[in-house]
Amino acid sequence: MTEKPFLVSGRNTLIHKLRKLDLLIINGEDYPAVVVTHKGIKEFAGKVPDNKRDAKLQDMELVDLTSIDVFCEEKILLFVQTINGKEYKVDYSKHGTSLFIKIHQENAF
Repeated sequence: MTEKPFLVSGRNTLIHKLRKLDLLIINGEDYPAVVVTHKGIKEFAGKVPDNKRDAKLQDMELVDLTSIDVFCEEKILLFVQTINGKEYKVDYSKHGTSLFIKIHQENAF
């Protein structure tokens, strides 16, 4: 069994932990995909891979928030901690505005 490139913390927080794989976060069918890299987070503009295997070929881990091994449901508010120590707030209710993805906290290492 291989190690997951992320941790689930609490009810709505993901922690990215492997630099070599980006996280491609899927939150149901109605919300846009978000990609988490070691440098930050942004809305994903490409075609979402059909499965985890195809995502791995693109050096990404497909993270479906509705799956049983993550949160089991869609989230309106998601916090993502990146490898560079920043925590981002993704507010899906504000998609299409500048408030969709914002830095929530910056941690100094």
